[in-house]
Amino acid sequence: MGICVGVDVAKAHLDWVLGSDGDVERIPNTRAAIRLLVKKLSGLEFESVVMESTGQYERLLFEMLGEAGISAVVVNPLRSRRFAEAVGVLAKNDAIDARMLALFGEKTEPAERPQRTKRERLLSDLAGRRRQLIGLITAEKNRLGHAQKCVASEIRGLIKILETRVVKIEHQIDQVIAEDANQKADFDRLQSVPGVGAKVARTLLVDLPELGTLDRRRISSLAGLAPYAKDSGQKSGNRRIHGGRAAPRSMLFLAALVGSRFNPVLKEMYDRLVDAGKPKKVALVAVARKLLTILNAIVRDQTDWKPVNA
Repeated sequence: MGICVGVDVAKAHLDWVLGSDGDVERIPNTRAAIRLLVKKLSGLEFESVVMESTGQYERLLFEMLGEAGISAVVVNPLRSRRFAEAVGVLAKNDAIDARMLALFGEKTEPAERPQRTKRERLLSDLAGRRRQLIGLITAEKNRLGHAQKCVASEIRGLIKILETRVVKIEHQIDQVIAEDANQKADFDRLQSVPGVGAKVARTLLVDLPELGTLDRRRISSLAGLAPYAKDSGQKSGNRRIHGGRAAPRSMLFLAALVGSRFNPVLKEMYDRLVDAGKPKKVALVAVARKLLTILNAIVRDQTDWKPVNA
């Protein structure tokens, strides 16, 4: 890959540099300042703009670059930090991070994440808010377990309010999904699989939009269900899953747990693995991966679930 632009993103400002040995410039992280930066970058020659995922602070820059047709890549901050350490850069500040991101892009050629449409961003925002509310509900329920009587009723009231908000957001998500005939059809097809309900289907469509477009190995890796080797010399370590997208992976585990009891295909696989001596958690991971493969094929082929004896 040729020269890249590295951008270190903070809440209040952006530090950007053209090439790993260029001069770092700082601008405010505002729409007006980013508009000027995008205009300036449009007149420069480079391969891509590389930035880290920073909890939505990079979103405005990423979207405005996409609107201008400029290639942009958002990378995992852990990867870029480990890269810097690997090349001997142990110090860390905004200017160094910007240069390291440019160098990271030039040396590793990270995959470009496709820009989301306005509708896809709406679905993602709604799903993200739902997860936040679920987290609040879980925290309040944990507090309720050891709360004094004088505050227990207040906690129950708040839980009820939060649960009502969750139902409202789920209804909004379903409405947005229903606006697209193809996505609504996929939503119904996914739920034809025993063990997969509306919550699982909703999460997969929103947080794993690549479903049906990738082969089984790549979609498993994207969801964090691909086993990675840990071998060295004559030692053969246990394969473990690592990374991937947390939201769809969690839902696939829940669906696999239900499917291992009520889905004939998944139950047969789970029982066979357990009978062969595999730990139950390992068997459940394998079932979740198998389930994802089935769902990926259903969306790809636009077919419903077919029972074993059908």
